[in-house]
Amino acid sequence: MSTHPPEAQTGGVDTAVGRPIGEIIFAAGVLSLGIVGFVAGAGIKMPPSATGIGPREFPFIVSGLLIFLGTAIIIQLLRGRRGAPEEGEDVDPNAKTDWLTVAKLVGFVALHILLIVPAGWPVAAAVLFFGASWTLGSLSWWRNAVIAVVMALVLQFVFAGLLGVSLPAGFLLEGVEIFNG
Repeated sequence: MSTHPPEAQTGGVDTAVGRPIGEIIFAAGVLSLGIVGFVAGAGIKMPPSATGIGPREFPFIVSGLLIFLGTAIIIQLLRGRRGAPEEGEDVDPNAKTDWLTVAKLVGFVALHILLIVPAGWPVAAAVLFFGASWTLGSLSWWRNAVIAVVMALVLQFVFAGLLGVSLPAGFLLEGVEIFNG
């Protein structure tokens, strides 16, 4: 008699008997995103001059793929087929969640959101990047600060200066033309 839980062999993948609730919830989330994408895509206004492919097609294609994949995953899970766990991952499933780190990251994201309008996107992004690197254990404060500022300015330049996406430049970069979208 074995002390291991009963397992079924399905297509080369060992699966535990029972419903994989977490995986079904994930697949249902993918399916829901596809449905929401279709509803949001249907609300896109088509210009009168649009002939052929318009602005709705890309959201419809992505939403269709999400619906197809979410449905296919749910069907496979209900049939008992589950993915094989990754052998190479260095994850301890018994490790406790570090809630202090999670709280710090959530705090820096909230601070980023609060700083975008008054200080501008580059300042808010630099604070977020620096805070995330510090929270995740990087020890070199000066290097973190320099990299955070450079990344924020490069992203501001690419999105606002090159792509024309309107990101608030803030009081520090308000008059600099290459950083305004």
